[in-house]
Amino acid sequence: MKILLIEDERELSQSIVQYLTGENYLCEAVYTYEEAVEKINLYLYDCIVVDINLPDGSGLSIIRELKSNKAEAGIIIISAKNSLDDKISGLNIGADDYLTKPFHLPELNARVRSVIRRRSFGGAKEINFNELRIVPDNMEVHVCDQMLTLTRKEYDLLMFFLANKDRVLTKETIAEHLWGDEMDLANSFDFIYTHIKNLRRKIMDKGGEDYIRTIYGAGYKFVSKIPA
Repeated sequence: MKILLIEDERELSQSIVQYLTGENYLCEAVYTYEEAVEKINLYLYDCIVVDINLPDGSGLSIIRELKSNKAEAGIIIISAKNSLDDKISGLNIGADDYLTKPFHLPELNARVRSVIRRRSFGGAKEINFNELRIVPDNMEVHVCDQMLTLTRKEYDLLMFFLANKDRVLTKETIAEHLWGDEMDLANSFDFIYTHIKNLRRKIMDKGGEDYIRTIYGAGYKFVSKIPA
C-alpha cells in the first residue's frame, strides 16, 4: 500500500516514514505545499497523511485539490492545533480522519489501516472475492481455503488489483504504486510481467481462477467475472 506523507517537520517526517516502512507500507514524504501538489497531480496513493500547517500553504487546500480531482485516496489530517474548528473544516471538505500532535505511531498506523480498508474495501476486515479470502491485518491470502504464500510485492499487487477490479492498469501505474514514484523514469517495465506471472500461477496452483487479463498495448485488468 502506498502512502504520501506531507509534513514539514523533518524529524517527525523521518520517524513516520521509518515506522510505516517497517510496517510494510511504501511511504514517500514531501515537506512543502508546492511539492505535495505536484505529487498528488502526478501519482496515485492509497492514503495521504497531511499536516494542516505547511510553510508555503495550507493542508486544507491540498484536500480541496484532491477532492476536485476526485482522488480515491484516504486522507488523514495531522496537526499541532487541538482546534475543533480545524477538525470540523478538514472533515467537512473530505478528510477521513484527524490526529492531533503529539500522537503515537502505532495509533497512526491503526488509522491508516482503517482508512484504507474503508476506502478500498468498505471497511471489511476480511476481503472475500469468489474463492479468494484475504485478511489484510495479517497479510493472509487463502485460495479455496488453502493458505497462499506470496512475496510482499505479489501480495501488494493482488491488493492493488482487487481495489481496482475491471480497470485497466498500465505497467507504469503498477510500477509506481508498488515501487515508488521514481519508477516513472525506468527504461523498461518488463519485470512487472514476472510478478504477474508468478501471482497468477500461485493462485491457479491452489485451484483459483485466472482473473488477470493482459490488455495488449495498454496494461492489465483484474476481471470480476470469468466469461462462460
